[in-house]
Amino acid sequence: MVKRRPAILVLEDGRTFPGEAYGSVGETFGEAVFNTGMTGYQETLTDPSYHRQVVVQTAPHIGNTGVNGEDDESGRIWVAGYVVRDPARIGSNWRATGGLEDRLATEGVVGISGVDTRALTRHLRERGAMRVGISSIDNDPQSLLARVRQAPQMVGADLSAEVSTAEPYVVEALGEHRFTVAALDLGIKRNVPRRLATRGVTTHVLPASSNIDQMLATGADAIFLSPGPGDPATADAPVELAREALRREVPLFGICFGSQILGRALGFGTYKLGYGHRGINQPVLDRVTGKVEVTSHNHGFAVQVPGSGNGAVVPDQVIDTDFGGVRVSHVCLNDNVVEGLRAVDLPAFTVQYHPEAAAGPHDADYLFDRFAELIEGRALDRRPSEGRTHSKGRSNA
Repeated sequence: MVKRRPAILVLEDGRTFPGEAYGSVGETFGEAVFNTGMTGYQETLTDPSYHRQVVVQTAPHIGNTGVNGEDDESGRIWVAGYVVRDPARIGSNWRATGGLEDRLATEGVVGISGVDTRALTRHLRERGAMRVGISSIDNDPQSLLARVRQAPQMVGADLSAEVSTAEPYVVEALGEHRFTVAALDLGIKRNVPRRLATRGVTTHVLPASSNIDQMLATGADAIFLSPGPGDPATADAPVELAREALRREVPLFGICFGSQILGRALGFGTYKLGYGHRGINQPVLDRVTGKVEVTSHNHGFAVQVPGSGNGAVVPDQVIDTDFGGVRVSHVCLNDNVVEGLRAVDLPAFTVQYHPEAAAGPHDADYLFDRFAELIEGRALDRRPSEGRTHSKGRSNA
C-alpha cells in the first residue's frame, strides 16, 4: 500500500485536523463548508458556486464511481479545496473514464483525506462557516493559521466575473423551438439550459457584465438569472439589470444567487447564513402547490424579507414593494429560510435552491415548466386580439 504524504487542515479559530494529501500536493485557502450529499461529487466539484470554497464531504466514502466526461456542470473544477474521510482505492462504474484523485491532481486541486469529517462538520454547524487552510507542504499549524487569517472572507466577495463565460454562447432548443431566453451567467450550471432545451427553449448565455439591452438584443422572450458564488450584496450591476427588466415587465426567473439578485431588485436585503444549505436532501414547502419537495441546495446567503430570519416562520401574505405585491412562495422546513419569491403583479419568480439538480433529486424540475408557462402567458397577454384584456394577473408564477 502506497504511503501518503502527511497533510493538515486548520480552521481560522485554530481547530486543527490531521490527515493525508489527497489530489494535488500543495496549499490552499478558502471558506470551509460541508455538503451532505451521498452522491453527485463530480457535479459538486464542477459547480461554479463553490468557487473559493473548501468543500467537506460528510459522506464517508468518496470516489467510488470515479469520474466521467459527461457529468461536469462546467468546464473545470471550481472548489478551492476538498476534504474527504475515506477515498475509494478503486473507482468502479461502467461510465467512468478515470479516477477522482487523478482528476483532482491534474487540475491542481489540493485536498486532504483521512479526516474525521463528522467532527469537522459538527464544528462548522456549531461555529459557522469560516476560513480554512489545507497544506501538505507545511505541517506547522500555527504557521498555516497565520495565513488562514489573512485570506479573504466570503462576506463582501464579488466573484461572478471570475466564473462567468467570456463570450456569449447558445444552447439550442430540442425539438420545436418555442421561446428564447437570455441567461445572465453569474456561474451557470450546464444542466440549466439543458432543462430549458427539453421544453423548446433556446438559451443565449451572456457574460455577467451584460446589460439589459444586450440581453434583449438576443430576441429574448424572458431573462434568467443564474446561480453563482459570492456575496449578493456586491452584485449591484445585475441587480440594476433585474430592476430594469421588472420596469419593462420582461418575464424573469432566478435560481439561487439569481434569486438573491431578484430579491434585492424587489427591495429586499440579503444576509449570510450561519453555515448555509449544501446537500440534496433539504425539505422545502411550495406554498403555491402545498407540496413538500426534497431539494438540492448550495447557498450560504439568503433573502431577508420582513419577518424572516432567526428561524421565524415567514407570514404567507403579500408584501408591498416598488414593483407591486410579492409573496414568499417557498420556505425551507428545517429553519424557515426564504427559498423562493413570487411577484403578484409582474411576471417574475425565484427559487433559492436548484430545480436543475444533477445528480438529483428532481422533485422541483416542474419549475422549468412554470417558467415556460409564465413566458407563454406573457406572450398571450401581449398578443393583439379584439376584446382581450391585458392583465398582470397572468404573471402569478
